[in-house]
Amino acid sequence: MCEQCGYGQADTEQSFEEKVKSAIDAIRPSLQDHGGDIELVGTEDNIVSVRLQGACSGCPGAQMTLKMGVERLLKENLPEVKEVIAVD
Repeated sequence: MCEQCGYGQADTEQSFEEKVKSAIDAIRPSLQDHGGDIELVGTEDNIVSVRLQGACSGCPGAQMTLKMGVERLLKENLPEVKEVIAVD
């Protein structure tokens, strides 16, 4: 490894988006147990955009699941998350 430029150094630190993906993968089984699922659409300025799928899509409780479940858990694991929003 070059000590001046770091060439050859393994990049072991995950990006914000990779951390979010890992956290969502941990949440996914709970949603799947209820016939739903979640897809990460993107992250921008520490705002996480997701798409709720299956039974979660169109469910009257989806907004509560998103804010009180998904957003709360993501913020617990990744304090830098500002907000989680659902997109169609």
